[in-house]
Amino acid sequence: MAGEVKGWDRNQMAARAAEELKDGMYVNLGIGIPTLVANYVGDKDITLQSENGMLGMGPFPYEGDEDPDLINAGKQTITELARTSYFDSATSFGMIRGGKIAAAILGAMEVAENGDLANWMIPGKLVKGMGGAMDLVAGVGKVIVVMDHTNKHGDSKVLKACTLPLTGKGVVDRIITNLGVLDVAPGGLRIVETAEGVTEEKLRAATEATIV
Repeated sequence: MAGEVKGWDRNQMAARAAEELKDGMYVNLGIGIPTLVANYVGDKDITLQSENGMLGMGPFPYEGDEDPDLINAGKQTITELARTSYFDSATSFGMIRGGKIAAAILGAMEVAENGDLANWMIPGKLVKGMGGAMDLVAGVGKVIVVMDHTNKHGDSKVLKACTLPLTGKGVVDRIITNLGVLDVAPGGLRIVETAEGVTEEKLRAATEATIV
């Protein structure tokens, strides 16, 4: 894939993911690119939930305004809002497991055409654990994955079948990558749109999964 069109950058991918959110939604943001979505919510009435016990996260703080006691699940400093509430992890996961969260925007290492998600470990590498991802993909209404379309070697991360340990089976609804937007559909993936400067042919060439 060297020398090919890059499409959207991380911030543009996050801004595109923010377009998926509607007024009144409670939304969980995963670690990585998804955390940037908080900066693009704008005037929408969205309540962001963090599994470490925070409901109503604000955008990232400006440099010099950081509060080390205010962090998201990825240990990044964030801001609070007038309506922010705090609670323990048991309450947080009660919300997630109880179906109270409308959508989760997560990163991924691999996604399969049937909606399988692998986003928590690479065998042989030290990991701290799955975190909240397994609960999120099982408990939320809609799962949106935001990730680069290919790895650093140029290999597709949008696959016919995942090769890494799964976080969840058949859980992903929509995939947003630097090359475009794909939906999980019967028989494979459906192209919703391509990123600026990316042709459908480029998107198909970078995708191992079946496109219907």
